Amino acid sequence: MNPIRGRVITVSDRCAAGSAVDRSGPLAARLLAGYAEHVLLRDDVVIVPDGIEPLRRAIAEAVDDGVRLVFTTGGTGISPRDLTPEATLPLLAARLDGLAEQIRARGAEAAPAAGLSRGLVGITSREADAALIVNAPGSPGGVRDAVAVIGPIIGHIVAQLGGGDH
Repeated sequence: MNPIRGRVITVSDRCAAGSAVDRSGPLAARLLAGYAEHVLLRDDVVIVPDGIEPLRRAIAEAVDDGVRLVFTTGGTGISPRDLTPEATLPLLAARLDGLAEQIRARGAEAAPAAGLSRGLVGITSREADAALIVNAPGSPGGVRDAVAVIGPIIGHIVAQLGGGDH
């Protein structure tokens, strides 16, 4: 199986403005690179400000570019500007709530506030060219948790998206 193309998108007003250093996006890219037999990361980490439209555009551009794994980091909490799930939901044809819950459960082992993450995991269509979208929290720990859940099964997910058997 050829690796699918992936992209990491950091959602952060401060990082987009240059007033903070993005630590979670580059970490996600490094960790996902460990699954290079399944995922080929494209481009540098894309940084967008919080909000629905900037992220929705970035995800749509990635999918239009043929990216099959879109891994977002940030904007999953409960503050007024945390709108990553709202930007992602209309793009999903099917949610994979079990994976999102596994990410939260893994995080809650070390940080009880991990349960505040509203991140989604889902696919953009039921067609062979569907993209998997993963919303990870914006913290390095949240990124580690998300990659620890998604990484080991990414090959199976990719096969399933391509119409492979169980």
